[in-house]
This record gives sequence, structure tokens and C-alpha cells, in this order.
Amino acid sequence: MRFIDELHEGDRVSSIFLCKNKINAKTKAGKTYYSLTLQDKTGTLDGKIWDLSSGIDHFESMDYIHVDGDITSFQGALQLNIRRVRKAREGEYDPADYLPVSPYDNKAMYEKIVAYVNSVKNEKIRELLTGMFVEDTELVDEFRHHSAAKSVHHSFVGGLMQHTLRVTQLCDSYCRIYPLLNRDLLIAGALCHDIGKLEELASFPNNDYTDDGQLLGHIVIGYGMLRDRIAKIPGFPQKTASELYHLILSHHGELEFGSPKKPALIEAFALHHADNTDAKLQTMSELLSSSEPGTEWLGYQRLLETNIRRTTPLV
Repeated sequence: MRFIDELHEGDRVSSIFLCKNKINAKTKAGKTYYSLTLQDKTGTLDGKIWDLSSGIDHFESMDYIHVDGDITSFQGALQLNIRRVRKAREGEYDPADYLPVSPYDNKAMYEKIVAYVNSVKNEKIRELLTGMFVEDTELVDEFRHHSAAKSVHHSFVGGLMQHTLRVTQLCDSYCRIYPLLNRDLLIAGALCHDIGKLEELASFPNNDYTDDGQLLGHIVIGYGMLRDRIAKIPGFPQKTASELYHLILSHHGELEFGSPKKPALIEAFALHHADNTDAKLQTMSELLSSSEPGTEWLGYQRLLETNIRRTTPLV
């Protein structure tokens, strides 16, 4: 089996992939074609079926499919032009080969999360975080294996924990540079800012939006999860609770980006920028690592709102 990260422009492919998404589309001339998102544990690949007249068996999203085709390049990204496709049979594939996984050790990342929990000095905030990230074994298991997004960045097993850890590390570094920051509040906000994604997104292999994810979104869900837990902690200071809620509700920074409130606290500004930094740099990293080696310009990227270019190596 050849994995997606081993493919290059010009390769002929005869392999099994998980069809993560299938869209019926039309060319400008009105001809119907299929646009696919193919996945294995190393990443995703754009697939196109231009000719539906022969050799194309029926299949749907989330089916494992055997495809024959050729690797081309479009706007700096690899694309598979598919000639034949059929549903894969039981025993032809191992589902574990089709779940993208964080490149970092899961146990080591979790130990760092727990270390941050234990570093919080405020007893009530530490009690809240311990209840979530240490004592609630069901939440811990989901948190350690959930993705942070359906696509774009950290959309792999362990992605939510990896993103949370990096945001927390950035926030911790901010506290060393800007001593005015309330470290306990900011670390708590960093650890909890995306906790609502546990209910916004279904677990793998689906990794798609749930009904609550569509209707409410992870910010509102996360606020509700935090509010329920704080209500069960006797003597939790109301002002501290409100400030922590504010960090969760404002971490996207702008109303048009899904936050019901814009940052008002210095810790909220810090969290928003740490979150945005990791999301953008991870997106860049995934784009660069998935593009054909030697390709300089990778085309326009909607999330980043710019054309992306690979840095020239220093000599």
C-alpha cells in the first residue's frame, strides 16, 4: 500500500482510500463529474472523476474505495484523476490505515497538559481543570483522540490535544514576557477554549459536524460545558467565572468569525492571538508538507486569504 504522503506528480495509482466526501458537481459546460476528498492516515487528497460513463461503480461518502488513476498537480496541490473505482471488499483494507494521527506522541502531549493543570496556583481554577482533564476519564479519552477541525488544520486523531497544548504553550510564553497577564486565568482559558469541539464534531472516522455543532458551534457549547462544571464547585468566585467565560466566548476575536463577544480582557486578547497563531501556522505547515517538493507557489488559500509561497532555502 502506498500512502498519500508518498505520492508524486506523474504517479500511476491503484490503491484503496477512505472516501471522506463525495460531491456531484458540473463543469462550466454543464457536464457532471465527482469531486472527492480521499483520506488515509497520512493526510487527504483531492480526487476527480471526470468521466462517469464506464468503470465507475456506485459508492458514497465514508465508503472505502479502490481507485485507479493518475496523480497530477493543480494550483500547487496534488490531485488524483480517477479512471476506475469500486467499493473495497472486507479484508482488503485495515481501517487503522485510514485515520490521520498527530505526529506527536499522545501520552507525552497529555502529560504536558496535566503539568499545566498542576501548575495553576488558584485552588478553584485548579479544581475545575483537574475535574476535566484528570478525573473525568471519559472526557480525557475523547480529548486525547479528537480532532480540532473537520478540515483545514489539526483535522486528525489527537489534533484537538495538539492544538490545545500549543495554544497553552504560547500563552505560557506570553505570561513570561508580559507579567501583567493573569497566568492562572489565561492557562485555564487556553486549556478550555476549544473543549466544545468534543460535541461540535463527531469522532473519527466521520469527523463531521453534529447537529449541535451546526446549530450552536463549539464556542457556545464550550461555554455551556464550563458553566455546568463551575456550578458544581462550591465557592467558585463569580467574577473569575465570568472572566473565564469571556475568554471562551471571545477567543475567535471578531463577531464575524463566530465569537459572540470581542475580547475585552488582556488575557482574552492573548488567547485569541495564540489560537490564531497556531491555527494559521499549522495550516501553512500542512499545505507545505502536502505539496510537491520543489513547488514554490502553492496558489491562493481561502483561510489565509493570500497566495502561498515556499521559503527559499538559505545557502
